[in-house]
Amino acid sequence: MKKSYLLFTLIILLISVTACSNKKTTDDTYGEGNEEKSTFTVGFDQDFPPMGFVGDDGEYTGFDLDLAAEVAKRLDFELVLQPIAWDAKDMELKSGNIDCIWNGFTITGREDNYTWTDAYMSNKQVFVVKEDSDIKTFADLAGKSIVAQADSSAEAALSERQDLVDTFGDYIKAADYNMALMDLQSGAVDAVAMDYIVAGYHIEKKKADFVILDESLASEGYGVGFLLGNEELRDKVQTTLEEMADDGTLEKISTTWFGKDITTIKK
Repeated sequence: MKKSYLLFTLIILLISVTACSNKKTTDDTYGEGNEEKSTFTVGFDQDFPPMGFVGDDGEYTGFDLDLAAEVAKRLDFELVLQPIAWDAKDMELKSGNIDCIWNGFTITGREDNYTWTDAYMSNKQVFVVKEDSDIKTFADLAGKSIVAQADSSAEAALSERQDLVDTFGDYIKAADYNMALMDLQSGAVDAVAMDYIVAGYHIEKKKADFVILDESLASEGYGVGFLLGNEELRDKVQTTLEEMADDGTLEKISTTWFGKDITTIKK
C-alpha cells in the first residue's frame, strides 16, 4: 500500500515539474504572452550608392534601404540590414541568411531565377569615363581598359555584346563599383560599365569629374528578388509598395534621394 502511494506521488510530481518547465519555455520565448516580431532580413551591397551604402556617420543608408525600412514598419517586421558580397547573393538567399535581395537588383535577364516584385524603378547600363577622355562613343572603346563589377547587370549586358567586348584592350572585373570608379579616377582604367542611376549619383552628389556616354548597353527595371517560390513574402512586400505609391510615400523618398519621383510602381 505504501509502495503504491509513493509511486502515485512520484508520478504527480513529474507531471507538475514538466508542466512548469513548459510554461517557463513559453514565457521565456514570448514574454508575458506577447510574440516577438518577425524579422525581415534584407541583403544588399554596401558599396552601391545611392541604393545601399555606408554613410558618413558609419551607418547603412540609401534609397533602397529607406524603402525597405518603410515596408518593414508597415508590416510590423523587425528590419535587419545584411551586407553581402554581391557574387555570393544566391548562396545567401538559398541558405536563408537573407529574405530578399534589395539593392538596385535588375530583373532583366534574371526573370526565372527569383520571385520578383514589380519593377519599382527604371535603369540602364552605361559607360562612364573621365571628363577629359577622348572616348565619346562605343567605337572609341576599342583598345581601352574597361572595368565592370563582377556578377553585375553591366557584366551581364556585356556578355550579350561580345562583339563590343572583343574590341576592348583589357576587360577587368572589380569587386565593387567604388573600387572601379577609384581606378577610373586614377587613370588605371579608361571606362566603367555600370548602372546609370549609380553613375549619376556619383557625378552629382560627389562632384566627380566623370561623364556618361550617350549610348547605353541595355535598359532594365529594378525589383526586389526573393527565393524562387516565396510568393507569400513577395506578395506582402508588393502590396505594401503599391500602398506607398498610392499615398505618395514612394514619391517622397525618391525626391529626397534624386530630386524627383523616378519610381515606376502603378505608373
